[in-house]
Amino acid sequence: MSFDPLNILLLAVALVVFWRLRSVLGTRTGAEKPPFDLFGSKRGPAQDPSGTITRLPETTPVPANDAGDRDPPPPVWKGYAEDGSTLAAALGRMAENDPSFTPRSFVDGAKLAYEMIIEAFAKGDKSALKNLLSKDVFDGFAGAIDSRLGQGERVESRFVGIDKARIQQASLNGRKATITMEFVSELISATYDKAGEVIDGDPKEIRQVTDVWTFEREVGSRDPNWKLVATEAPA
Repeated sequence: MSFDPLNILLLAVALVVFWRLRSVLGTRTGAEKPPFDLFGSKRGPAQDPSGTITRLPETTPVPANDAGDRDPPPPVWKGYAEDGSTLAAALGRMAENDPSFTPRSFVDGAKLAYEMIIEAFAKGDKSALKNLLSKDVFDGFAGAIDSRLGQGERVESRFVGIDKARIQQASLNGRKATITMEFVSELISATYDKAGEVIDGDPKEIRQVTDVWTFEREVGSRDPNWKLVATEAPA
């Protein structure tokens, strides 16, 4: 019986291919893990595609009687206004109209703005003041800076700290929120004339200063910053 060399070659190739496929795919034994059901709702413990079981943390159910024992969160104005006061009502309305507003965050921001404005005014930095002040207040500050420079005067000021910062008044008229703050701060400040002589303040003395500043912001505005709209001496 004669053998065709071509048939023998094809048979050899088929055997090699079969052996390679068997080594890669293996054989089914009946004990294979089922495919991972990503959308299954009855999987019991969570399981990833590798078959590793991930135990989810267990929570202890809260008895129905205890659900009502939890104290409600304190009102947003707590610690900043008296219960039933006009101030408390205004702060509450601001928080209702702007969920990001809290008196605490406002006071912290106002303290930072106060320090920045005091230092920028002393340095004559009008560009830093422009974003923190309303147009009217900016014009007043810029005029004072220009007058000072025109007379050859300069101010040296060092901020020591804020002793007190409290909300005096607040109101919400339409979308316009207004808050008046009282600041009691300590700073060292001295004004020098063109000859270098001190004409106001003392470069070695810490002075306590009280300021009453009013800030405004449109509730719902994309700009989160409040602007200084008025300054006054305390009564």
